[in-house]
Amino acid sequence: MKSVIIIGAGHIGTVIAEELVGTGNYHITLADHDVDRLARLHLSGVDFMQLDVKDVKALHGALSGREIVISACPFFLNVSIAEAAKVCGVHYFDLTEDVGVTRHIAELAHGAKTVFVPQCGVAPGAINIIGHHMAVGFDKTISVQLRVGALPLFPTNALKYNLTWSTHGLINEYCNPCEALQGGREVELLPLEGLEIFSFDGIDYEAFNTSGGLGTLSESLEGRVENLNYKTVRYPGHRDIIQLLLHDLRLREDRETLHRIFEHSIPETDQDVVIMFVSAIGHQGGRLRQKTFSVKIYGDERHSAIQTCTSAGVCAMVDLFVAGKLPQSGFVRQEDCHLPDLLANQFGCVFQPEPPKSGRLKRAGTAGDGGMRKLREENSGEVEEMAE
Repeated sequence: MKSVIIIGAGHIGTVIAEELVGTGNYHITLADHDVDRLARLHLSGVDFMQLDVKDVKALHGALSGREIVISACPFFLNVSIAEAAKVCGVHYFDLTEDVGVTRHIAELAHGAKTVFVPQCGVAPGAINIIGHHMAVGFDKTISVQLRVGALPLFPTNALKYNLTWSTHGLINEYCNPCEALQGGREVELLPLEGLEIFSFDGIDYEAFNTSGGLGTLSESLEGRVENLNYKTVRYPGHRDIIQLLLHDLRLREDRETLHRIFEHSIPETDQDVVIMFVSAIGHQGGRLRQKTFSVKIYGDERHSAIQTCTSAGVCAMVDLFVAGKLPQSGFVRQEDCHLPDLLANQFGCVFQPEPPKSGRLKRAGTAGDGGMRKLREENSGEVEEMAE
């Protein structure tokens, strides 16, 4: 059994612990600074530990003797955990969307005998694996567009949004510069710009630039893809309100106040859906072709959609590393994972666009040139196909 410590017993960390311990292949310790939070958890087979990651000595003690550490903490705590992992010789995984944090971790990984695998979530994370797979499938790739959104199924407020993941991470992606490729070269775009409106399965959405979703993909594909960008998906009207808050009310300069407003005023929900969409255009066999990959993932009675997807992303990367299907030392990018390996994994299969043949309603998805939609109905096992 691999000894794993997960730091952060929030919405995502607890699900990661539950999923990994359920395989019987991992001995899990779940650590958090909040004793009361740990006391409320009932996870069979999981050990619990109180830990303040700001206490360097305690952090080193917690990592000592472990093989793997997974940070499910806010992005601003990840550097300290990664530094401790290097000192203690422990393999490191995290969920960060922050570009600066990722660059720091990449520097830490130089010459390391252990792996450092940041950005193991949805976006960045699985979407980068999908995007890279599609980008390299052409003789010459013209454009790759990545679109991801974690949305409430039943929006009722003016933002048409509920909190489903880290509020710090949400604000971070709305405020920071956005990496992209234009003309084959890396550029930085302004967040909240590039607004576009589209329909998917008969529902209208908007998408706009946000930070961090590309992960390291722009660096990996520079010079190989003409145009590459990432945008966050929301219901129409969301971007304009966020722009008012950040620019007109200048809350971009006071992110802690914005964080308090969001936490106080926007309710959480477990009734959500994660939308993932990749469109790639390029030349193949002398012809101009377009390929798409799309999937909608819904929550269930145990976990929300964003919990399911985010935990699946990091659990799959840990599992694939243990199986020897990822590099075994140094800095590991999400795109170092092959898409077939991800989709064949016991965790990564949640991103599979082809739905299972039976069971409850789980996802609708498409993949390929023609864009075939498939929806699995609860308990019926029947699949309806509609050509787009």
